[in-house]
Order: sequence, then C-alpha cells, then structure tokens
Amino acid sequence: MKKILFCASLILILGCKATKEVEKIKEIEKIKEVEIVKIEPEKPVIKNVILLIGDGMGLSQVSSSFYFGATEEPNFTRFPYIGLSRTSSASHKVTDSASGAVAFASGIKTYNGAIGMNTRKEHIETIIERVERPDFMTGLVATSSITHATPACFYAHVTYRYKEDSIASYMPKSKVDFFAGGGLRFFNKREDGKDLLPVLSQNGFKVDTTALGKIGTLTTNNKYAYLLADKGLPSKLEGRGDFLPNATKLALDYLSKSKDGFFLMVEGSQIDWEGHASNVQGVVQEVRDFDKALGAALDFAEKDGQTLVVVTADHETGGFALSPMQVRKQWQYDNIQGSFYQNSKSLPSAAHTATLVPVFAYGPMAESFAGIYQNNEIFHKIIKATGW
Repeated sequence: MKKILFCASLILILGCKATKEVEKIKEIEKIKEVEIVKIEPEKPVIKNVILLIGDGMGLSQVSSSFYFGATEEPNFTRFPYIGLSRTSSASHKVTDSASGAVAFASGIKTYNGAIGMNTRKEHIETIIERVERPDFMTGLVATSSITHATPACFYAHVTYRYKEDSIASYMPKSKVDFFAGGGLRFFNKREDGKDLLPVLSQNGFKVDTTALGKIGTLTTNNKYAYLLADKGLPSKLEGRGDFLPNATKLALDYLSKSKDGFFLMVEGSQIDWEGHASNVQGVVQEVRDFDKALGAALDFAEKDGQTLVVVTADHETGGFALSPMQVRKQWQYDNIQGSFYQNSKSLPSAAHTATLVPVFAYGPMAESFAGIYQNNEIFHKIIKATGW
C-alpha cells in the first residue's frame, strides 16, 4: 500500500513539473512570435551644405591665425569635429588644385589638371549636377577667377585646367544659381571673340561687373553673376577688403530662400598664391580673411540647425612652418616666425606638398568627418549624410 501511495505521489509531482515545463515552453514560443521592433535614433535632417576650401591651407597655415594679429579666437575653434585628408591624386603623390577639387566635387581620384574629368578623360558628374530637387539652389564664391581650377570643377568638364575660355562656356547653362569672383575676361575678352555676358543674361543671370549686391535685394526669380576682376581679385595685401566674407553672406542670404536646400562652395583661393610666392604676411592675411568667411558660415548654420559646414584644403603649399626666431644663434621661443621650405624663395614658385591637410566639420552628421581618410571621401561623406 505504501509503495502504491509513493508511486502515485511521484507521478503527481512529475506531472506538475512537466505541466510547468510545457507552460514555460509555450510562453517562450509566444515571445518568439512577437515582433521585436528596434527603435533607431532619428537621423538628423540636413537641408544645406556649405563647403569651404582653403586652397593651399595646411595645419601651419591654420595655426598662423592663432598667433598673428588675432584679437579674438579664430573661428576654427568653433568646430567640434576635426579630421585629416590624404591629398594625393591618381597621377601624382603631390596633387594640384584641379585634381583636388574633382575629389570634392565628384568623389573620385583623377589626374593633375583635370576639370570634371576622370582618368579616362570622360565627363564625371559633379555634386551640383547630381541633385535633382526642383527648388534646390547652388552657389560658388572664390577670390580667384570663377574659371580657376577649384570652382571650375563644380560645373565644367575640360581636359586641362588652363583652358579657361572653355571652362567659362559651361557656366551659362550650368546648375549654378549664384557665383562671385574674378574671371571677367574669360567671358567677354575671349580668343574666339564671343561675349558670354549676354548669354549669361539669356540664361537667367543678372550680371554685375562692378560690385556685390546688397543683402536682402536678391530674389529667387533670378540667378546672379558677380564678375569683379579680369582674372583673380586683388590679394588682401593689395586691398581686396572683405569681399570673401561679404560674398559668403550675400550667397547665404540668397540661397537660403530655396525650399529644397542649397549647396555653397566658398574658396579662399589666394592662401595658395601667397604660399607659391613664399610671402608670410600674405599667407597670414589670406587665412584671417578665410576665417571671417568661416564665421559667416557658422553663424548661419548655428541659427539654421539643418546646415552641415565642412572646411578643408585641396593641398598644402610651400611647406609653411611656424618656428621660433633665432638671435645670435639662440632660439627665441617667445618670438614666432613663418617660414617656407629651404630655398623656396630662390625658385620661381614654391610648390605644393604631400602633407595631410585638416578637415573641420560642424552641424548634423559632422562626427562622420572625424578620422583620417582620402580626400575624395569628403564627397561621399556629404552624399551619405544628405541623401543627395
């Protein structure tokens, strides 16, 4: 009898355990059937991109703005993310401005001298040409001619950078809505005898060859062309004034009226030219001027909240360095001077170098520009961030 009771109790206990195990399995199966939705953080909306290029601007050129003539902290300090760009072209370890600009404008490495061309000398689409939004607007500002290597790579397609007449012929029917710089002679004093100023007007541009327009007066019914010098504009040392920051502000005032956003490229062209001339004061003044343009871009972006600002260089020029002065064979560590690589002044022109150059970023997705990468990755990072 005891054996029978023991067996019955054992069966009852085991049955309860089995029932509980079955219930657990059923609960697990129910959980598996429930769709688990992973909540991703919302991607920041980027409506506008401002790309500022300091031509020939390496880390020492940037550093000069901290030591020479600055009464306030440079605007470079306002960028929360910094990277380094590897500048070599497809054809050379030391790039030129044309190949460097193609990397930014089209996302590829190409040969030195190419304007909107790949290594097979085929047209390659630019960032200005690829955006298909109906009310999207674009602008270019430079202290060089607007047909010079850097700005040209955003709208033209020619095999060699010095064909500036050919480059100018692309502008009237381009997707550019606003441009300001020099280069008038390549539109109205051309070797083929054509005058492209009326052609610009026929294609919706209001052309001004005397001065920048006033903020608040530009309307989206027109495009705007400011050609304010035959070739490049005067240097800062020659009295250019505040053209670069003022043109940047004017462009932003106009382009920000777009419903679908805008792309603006601003080039401090003559940092490079003063580097070629081994002119320390020239480099210092051009970098300070460029820094003012950065301030205008950052002020806009801070208020707007949907603007990505990226600052970089196509290459460094002259091997510029900041070193202590030497007096009676003693280093004077409190006295800084700018200098260029050895014998640069004895040559017709100081050369570009292969050093890595800085990348500064502010705004939505700015963190993606931290790190070390090839120069053409800047294009792809912009495209990925914006969805353009």
